[in-house]
Amino acid sequence: MSVLFIILAVVYTLVCVAMVGAILLQKKRSAGGMANVAGMGSVTDTYWDKNKGRTVEGTLELWTKIGAVVIAIMSVVLCLI
Repeated sequence: MSVLFIILAVVYTLVCVAMVGAILLQKKRSAGGMANVAGMGSVTDTYWDKNKGRTVEGTLELWTKIGAVVIAIMSVVLCLI
């Protein structure tokens, strides 16, 4: 095993653990994503909906998306090494 592979594997593991933490810290959504598609949910334009990116929830969602991209890229890189 090369040193690069070991370093990337450790970083990959840390990112995965951080992703689990970020996902577990997010609030549970009761309606789910299909409620708006099925017409059961309503679209709201409240102050809190517009400024969600500035809240802790918005930050956790952003880091979850970034972590998912990093995990996907690192998975491919680790497979190629």
